[in-house]
Amino acid sequence: MIHTIQKGNLEYLTADALEGSVHCFTTRFGGVSTGQFETLNLGTSRGDSMENVLENYKILGSAVGFRPEDVVHTWQEHTDTILRVGKEDRGKGLLRNQPEVCDGLITDEPGVALVCFAADCTPVLLFDPVKNVVAAVHAGWRGTANGIVRKAVEKMAREFGVSPSDIGAAIGPSISQCCFETDRDVPDAMLAAFGPDAEAYIEKRGEKYFVDNKGLNKLWLTRMGVTKIDVSADCTMCLPQKYWSHRVTKGYRGSQAGIIELKEAAQ
Repeated sequence: MIHTIQKGNLEYLTADALEGSVHCFTTRFGGVSTGQFETLNLGTSRGDSMENVLENYKILGSAVGFRPEDVVHTWQEHTDTILRVGKEDRGKGLLRNQPEVCDGLITDEPGVALVCFAADCTPVLLFDPVKNVVAAVHAGWRGTANGIVRKAVEKMAREFGVSPSDIGAAIGPSISQCCFETDRDVPDAMLAAFGPDAEAYIEKRGEKYFVDNKGLNKLWLTRMGVTKIDVSADCTMCLPQKYWSHRVTKGYRGSQAGIIELKEAAQ
């Protein structure tokens, strides 16, 4: 189940499937940014002042339980590239450059807060409490068609011995099928990736198609053997006051994020 957490003006979401990790999906509420970035913008490349972005991370981190200096950002280009990172990478994307393009991050090191960004695309967070491994994945439609969530699970299994049945997954707020209007290229890509199973997630209305990107990412997870999956019902395009939507804002926007970190062992 997805829960909304309210702390003063700050509002973020958590998931039962990720219990035992430090995690959240953010909204627009609770930061200090102004104008088109109002208020909790976490993106460093949107044009917001770094002073405001850093303060937003401090506010959020204090509430959720991570330190801004421990974050590692994705550098998203709609790829299926997933990087393994560790403590030596902390600060990349926020306090120093993230030199490698990637749409997913994984780690087995506590105290490393993985950050992926979204503003219609689908953020996915993964947590294995047995092997203590986490992942953050940005799954736009191209990433979904290329199986980036499947590849994240495979990389967790290959590099850390994770069993998919131990993984908890949360699919965060993003554009839902009600609003994800596309041309033929998107359903064609999904049918090529999933075969006939994709048909249940594609609706044709006139000359356009409406695609359930959240549902297709859940399908990848279930195919991989992940059974504990929470999905946010929130549509970013339906709720532009709560979330940034790239489509609604025509790109003039901030970014919300999915963030996950392994807890440090108790001393």
